[in-house]
Amino acid sequence: MLENCILLSLFAKENLARMSEEQLNRYDRLINEPSNDWDIYYWATEAKPTPAEFDNDVMAMLREFAKNRNREQRLRQPDLEYLFEPPR
Repeated sequence: MLENCILLSLFAKENLARMSEEQLNRYDRLINEPSNDWDIYYWATEAKPTPAEFDNDVMAMLREFAKNRNREQRLRQPDLEYLFEPPR
């Protein structure tokens, strides 16, 4: 769904390069295991409680990212050029 594509791709751009291998595994599990994309969106936006198996540091990072405290415009997925840039 579009909302998750925007949320998760921008989250990935900002965070993946700094995440540990364990965090990357938890992120991979989060984006691949739930069968309903809306669940991830509801958990990230705190509309529904996160199940224990996904309630971890990566979900906490995603929830914080979803709050968009800097009020960034998040209207589309990032261009993929960032994948070829050195991490910040």
